[in-house]
Amino acid sequence: MKKENKLSALTLEELYAAQKKLRGWVAGFSIAMVLLGIVLIYLAVKSEMYALISVAAGGLLVLLPGITRLAQVNAEIRSRKSA
Repeated sequence: MKKENKLSALTLEELYAAQKKLRGWVAGFSIAMVLLGIVLIYLAVKSEMYALISVAAGGLLVLLPGITRLAQVNAEIRSRKSA
């Protein structure tokens, strides 16, 4: 099993690299999920299968782990800048 790095053990340069990578990941998945959501909502209305709207909304949950980790990295960077 992969052992997860603690943010406090990373250097500031590693934190900036992780921040850049996470921003790209979150932005990419956000764009993909918005496009898929639009397609699912269109299909739901067109085929009168309104349950697809809940699937489109539930698909946004994929973004939560990335957004949470990005917030943690940003908080760690802020805490090091203020110290």
